[in-house]
Amino acid sequence: MKSYFSAPKQDLQPPAKEGYYCFRLYIAGTNLKSILALKTIKYICETYLKDNYDLEVIDVYQQPELTEGQKIVAVPTLIRIFPLPLQRIIGDLSQTDKIMMALNLSF
Repeated sequence: MKSYFSAPKQDLQPPAKEGYYCFRLYIAGTNLKSILALKTIKYICETYLKDNYDLEVIDVYQQPELTEGQKIVAVPTLIRIFPLPLQRIIGDLSQTDKIMMALNLSF
């Protein structure tokens, strides 16, 4: 597991090893949808990706400046940064199987 509640890394480079995932999750405080999104994403990462991921969580209430230029139109929003192509999932992030399908994760 990696960093929670951090500033986004501006100079993201492709990971050195293949099969490594980098995610950024935008949430809005401690509302139910945000809590479920974080819980579900952590479960997927810890269960299926083991140590092959980085997860940054950004609370738009605490750090609104970090949404500038990120095209965040709703929360929760999950962005898969690596592997490319960049992919966004917006809205209900509480269903593990749907998230895994949207991210092309199959285990």
